[in-house]
Amino acid sequence: MPTMDPANSNPARAEELKVLANEAFNAHKFAQAIDLYTQAIDLNGDNAVYWANRALAHTKLEEYGSAIIDATKAVEIDPKYSKGYYRRGAAYLAMAKFKEALKDFQQVKKLCPNDPDASKKLKECEKAVMKLKFEEAISVPESQRRSVADSVDYTTIVVEPEYAGARIEGDVVTLDFVKKMMDDFKNQKSLHRRYALQIVLQTREMLRSLPTLVDVNVPDGKHFTVCGDVHGQFYDLLNIFELNGFPSEDNPYLFNGDFVDRGSFSVEVILTLFAFKCMCPTAMYLARGNHESKSMNKIYGFEGEVRSKLSEIFVELFAEVFCCLPLAHVINNKIFVVHGGLFSVDGVKLSEISAIDRFREPPEEGLMCELLWSDPQPQLGRGPSKRGVGLSFGADVTKKFLKENNLDLVVRSHEVKDEGYEIEHDGKLITVFSAPNYCDQMGNKGAFIRFEAPSLKPNIVTFSAVPHPDVKPMAYANNFFRMFS
Repeated sequence: MPTMDPANSNPARAEELKVLANEAFNAHKFAQAIDLYTQAIDLNGDNAVYWANRALAHTKLEEYGSAIIDATKAVEIDPKYSKGYYRRGAAYLAMAKFKEALKDFQQVKKLCPNDPDASKKLKECEKAVMKLKFEEAISVPESQRRSVADSVDYTTIVVEPEYAGARIEGDVVTLDFVKKMMDDFKNQKSLHRRYALQIVLQTREMLRSLPTLVDVNVPDGKHFTVCGDVHGQFYDLLNIFELNGFPSEDNPYLFNGDFVDRGSFSVEVILTLFAFKCMCPTAMYLARGNHESKSMNKIYGFEGEVRSKLSEIFVELFAEVFCCLPLAHVINNKIFVVHGGLFSVDGVKLSEISAIDRFREPPEEGLMCELLWSDPQPQLGRGPSKRGVGLSFGADVTKKFLKENNLDLVVRSHEVKDEGYEIEHDGKLITVFSAPNYCDQMGNKGAFIRFEAPSLKPNIVTFSAVPHPDVKPMAYANNFFRMFS
């Protein structure tokens, strides 16, 4: 069945556009590649290659929902096109939909029985699904689960005399300790497990006592800094502190989720942020992102990194602590800060956000899911999510939410931006992203926002990536997941 009016068909020009799109893709200009593939599709919508290629570009931008739609279109056009199944399987895999991914990889193997690469990926996917089924079979229901934090005692762990790293004297985390720890991390040295455990447990106690929606008060003449995703890019985190100063009572920060995953220094990032929280709770505010979850950490490297640098018990411990993170902040009753975005329904009040039971893994729908996953869109109204989770929302949705809650601005993160930030929705929404050259390949800047009271006018500071040791992103991820990153 044709996908377009034959009168508009121009296969030769479409092929030229595909070549340009491929060049943009190879230059890591994925949004430009998507635009060019779209133009090619407009001129020849019956070419499965264009759809599958656009699916791959969507995957690179973490737009997995759009990738699945495009790859599905490719296999509808050509049911024997193995790359269509392969790319849809990779997108399902990125969303932790292992069973759906397995079906697509089985189809790839069926179409390419002699392809060793297809065989290898199918075997790895089968192993991942089997492991998932095993974990589901032995898992304890949430209501019966005993807290790992309650079963560990850091005071019983002996610090060897030869340990030369940072030490916490007694129970108090000091700035001197944090500086020494960061310096050790910078030189690729590790923190003793006793102190790591102490930091994580103390942070857990603080976070548990906080409300789901935290009110932040910035006195007149004082400032407050909001950072977006850091994603395990420790050396860029150090650069933020170099540019803007260490967190303190007079220089407070909010890190707006996605501290971990992708980047291979996630343990260093999370322990640094948690240590500052322990040092001075009002110097460091932390919000949950969609990557502070078991399903994401299993795929995107944090779980493997924690096992490698700390121990198995820390995997469960971090999962517990992530469930204690607040979901949103309001600065001086005027600025709403959240990792993802707004909602699929109108009329959501701040009191409803405060009432969310956050002490759990993120669900696949509902207010908590949407806070962590949603994205703004240029069109009015609401639309399906490019990611396949949450939704896209327009300027009218943003303005209505702000008006109903007597707020002035939404600040959110969650999306790579070329300049590290983007102002949208007629100035009522700002995206801030603090991981420059994301995944060592996107070439984007990072940014943070300083708000000074009483005006709270956003002062946006951008910065470029700094060098880091030669450890690739996703270095600690399962080999299978690394194949598709």
